[in-house]
Amino acid sequence: MLYWLTDLSDGGDIFNLFRYITFRAGGAFFTALLFGFLFGRPLIDLLRKRQRRGQPIREDGPESHLKTKAGTPTMGGVLILGALLVATLLWARLDTPFIWMALFVTAGFGLIGFADDYAKVSKQNHKGVPGRVRLAAGFAIAAIAGAWAMWFQPADLTGNLAVPFFKNVLLHLGLFFIPFAMLVIVGSANAVNLTDGLDGLAIMPVMIAASALGVIAYAVGNVKFADYLDVHYVPHTGELIVFVAGLVGGGLGFLWYNAPPAAVFMGDTGSLALGGALGAIAVATKHEIVLAIVGGLFVVEALSVIIQVAYFKRTGRRVFLMAPIHHHFEKKGWQEPQIVIRFWIISLILALIGMATLKLR
Repeated sequence: MLYWLTDLSDGGDIFNLFRYITFRAGGAFFTALLFGFLFGRPLIDLLRKRQRRGQPIREDGPESHLKTKAGTPTMGGVLILGALLVATLLWARLDTPFIWMALFVTAGFGLIGFADDYAKVSKQNHKGVPGRVRLAAGFAIAAIAGAWAMWFQPADLTGNLAVPFFKNVLLHLGLFFIPFAMLVIVGSANAVNLTDGLDGLAIMPVMIAASALGVIAYAVGNVKFADYLDVHYVPHTGELIVFVAGLVGGGLGFLWYNAPPAAVFMGDTGSLALGGALGAIAVATKHEIVLAIVGGLFVVEALSVIIQVAYFKRTGRRVFLMAPIHHHFEKKGWQEPQIVIRFWIISLILALIGMATLKLR
């Protein structure tokens, strides 16, 4: 919205600053961060009042959670989404199709998560909305996003899958790109959702992965950088760095209250929305495979659940003491802050490896 102030510029005044993506990204970051600090405590107080007993704690989970996390309100993802929405609408160019695609996916998955959180809190059990319903709604949103990306990407990239490390390799999927995009977005949303099990565990890796994808979006959306790095140029995706800046600012504002011991959980409202956002950015920038690297922690968390369930159904035994894998380390005696900080370190390393694919070609 503020971008339109450039119409008042003669090229040498303060309004000219709004032409620069980096300036507007900084504005989005601080707007979202301020939003989180201003509305975080009032939101937590409201959630405590409305939810009373807070998020239901699974009885088959780690025993310590029944004591340390009982009564903590959920749906804190509303704070992140509110900050992200305000910052993006205020600072991004609203004539950019991929900004609206990212907002659509984020808001859509946020609504799915909100419905699931509301069902859990109101019924005081951890089942929430049936899994099939959540998946069906998620796949519908992701299908629209996949078609959206195909419509606005260059003709030579439409329906193609870019392969990292190889600058000229494109796998032609045609219309099958839409089902592929659906798997990427829905898979990303649910992988982040599975990771959200300890105080601060999910939000920092999300911010790290989003930051890496933001750098990639800025590069592939700039014709000079794309040519220098030998990556596929996707017009208009550079604006996504403003969206990412809002996400990181809102995430930090939320982390202030989610740091151990958490005063609020993001819930499915936040985890599904943020995971969907990561998937949407990857699809828009043609870096779907790189998402599996920068978001490798989420991949491992999801795989640990898949392996555990499949092996148990086949043999009646477990591979891990408990899944997702962060609970396995809890069972082994690791303290919660140890797990969280070590997983943050792993996320940062994977993000740096993912960004390295921009140059290693």
